[in-house]
Amino acid sequence: MLCSEIISNIEKGVLDGRFKELYGEDAVTAQRLRFKAAGESFLSLYGDGETVVLSVSGRSEISGNHTDHNKGCVLAASVDVDIIAFAKKSGDGVVRVKSAGFDEDVCDLSLKEHGDIRYSSRAIIYGVEDGFGKKGYVTGGFSAYTTSTVLKGSGLSSSAAFEDMIGYIFSVLYNGSAVPAVEIAKISRYAENEFFGKPCGLMDQVACAVGGFVFIDFGGDEPVIERIPFDLSAAGYDLCIVNTGGNHADLNEDYASVPAEMKAVAGLFGKKVLRGLTEEDIYEHLPYIREKLGDRAALRAIHFIRENFRVNVQRKALLEGDIGTFLGRVRASGDSSYKYLQNVYTVKNPEEQGLSLALCITERLLGGNGAFRVHGGGFAGTIQAFVPHRKTADYKKDIEKIFGAGSCTVLHVRAEGLAPVVKE
Repeated sequence: MLCSEIISNIEKGVLDGRFKELYGEDAVTAQRLRFKAAGESFLSLYGDGETVVLSVSGRSEISGNHTDHNKGCVLAASVDVDIIAFAKKSGDGVVRVKSAGFDEDVCDLSLKEHGDIRYSSRAIIYGVEDGFGKKGYVTGGFSAYTTSTVLKGSGLSSSAAFEDMIGYIFSVLYNGSAVPAVEIAKISRYAENEFFGKPCGLMDQVACAVGGFVFIDFGGDEPVIERIPFDLSAAGYDLCIVNTGGNHADLNEDYASVPAEMKAVAGLFGKKVLRGLTEEDIYEHLPYIREKLGDRAALRAIHFIRENFRVNVQRKALLEGDIGTFLGRVRASGDSSYKYLQNVYTVKNPEEQGLSLALCITERLLGGNGAFRVHGGGFAGTIQAFVPHRKTADYKKDIEKIFGAGSCTVLHVRAEGLAPVVKE
């Protein structure tokens, strides 16, 4: 369909049903305005033509805090903040991507040498294209305009959503939409590892691409991925992410210390990672671990073992529709992250404890209902709260009195990760 026709259909409300599916009934008007503006920007930049309109969700880590890097299990979910794209084939072997608020990226796919492009969006584009080629898929030039509600630094994986979107565009425009979501996620990770220069895992890319709740077991050579059909909204809960506005500067050492200490404990047992060790193993060797690595490393190892077990309990609870057990383990995950993993604040700056304060306030506001925990890597940034529908409006109002207007984002788990907005 021509871009101009799509814009006309948006204005007429033809896509309102699709907006309701992806974002909920209350968001239809806002999404109509958002997509119309994006379509007009695309049209002004790249002209009319056969255009696809695509969406890739953000993601929230639900449980499995700092377990993936030691071959553990995680539970994550696609959520209804997303990156959207209007895109069309260019026919000249050049990829042009204009993201709202950023300069246009121009990538000539015929070039074999790209210079030092690490830590840039161009690195992602070239990396995804290279990954598609290595897997035997077709690539080609395209022009795209993107805009995103997955804010950077929110713990909702803006970079993974962008990576998946580039792969999704290649899949739709050049491979008949036939590239599986998990394959796109794996190629996205390859691009981030090999071209962008960040040694990330696979959780973010998979959770953005697959849709709904997703369980991932990193124990084998290839991760085991299972989509879990559970409707959080139908169970009576909203997922709230609270941005405490903490300072992320100089936290690299804090983040790096977690996998390093866990793997150091594993090394005392002749292993590369903690997966496979039991809590009894740790307790039997505690004097030795304390002597060699200190107390925190031992506590973090205990967190990993218990957290890995919790994730599997939560998976089973969701499959059985047992929301009570699921929420209880969310609270236990948060408690363990605070006491044993110790990633709620940095010891470099103990005066700044926005996450601690947000968790304290949330505990008071929920009054024994729902659940809450640190969100993502920790040390600064965001917390996550599962809030009963009846309490959501008051929770958002009260928490924003402390952390500012817009600091609380109310999310819903989205059934589709990679989603065509205009269906053929």
